[in-house]
Amino acid sequence: MEGHDDDVSMEDAVVEPMPRRSKGRGGRGRLRSQSKTLDHPNNPFFLDANEPPSQGYAPQRSIEGWIVLITGIHEEAQEDHILNAFGDYGEIKNLHMNLDRRTGFAKGNALIEYETFEEADAAISAMNGAKLFGRTILVNSAFMTGPFGSNSRRSPQLNRSRSPRMKY
Repeated sequence: MEGHDDDVSMEDAVVEPMPRRSKGRGGRGRLRSQSKTLDHPNNPFFLDANEPPSQGYAPQRSIEGWIVLITGIHEEAQEDHILNAFGDYGEIKNLHMNLDRRTGFAKGNALIEYETFEEADAAISAMNGAKLFGRTILVNSAFMTGPFGSNSRRSPQLNRSRSPRMKY
């Protein structure tokens, strides 16, 4: 049994400590290597230095086309009513209305897909605030790009105490 020099004794083994994690849902338990950085090209919020930063929100194209979100639709509206109202602004590639399974009525919102930005923008500017079945509808782009960080819903919880006791 001689010649087993590649066996490692317990004294030579290096034991790395387990990474510290906290319980709960705060995101503080993430490892530092897993933390998100804005300068990584695989990050969806990567800011390219060659591209000028946008100051506001702008519509973003989905994979298949420009999707318009319509809210405030009357419950008795049908898909053909929406097609007739929005078909004047361009060819509608796809229309989806959410229906209540129990009643069969519309839940109040719809998604319309246009081929070009010009068609979607014309529909948004003309139909936002318009009346359909006596109700005012709101029309906007379904996907928006904009500033990341301070206006985000998932901003850091700066005003929460780290200790379990109450603040006075």
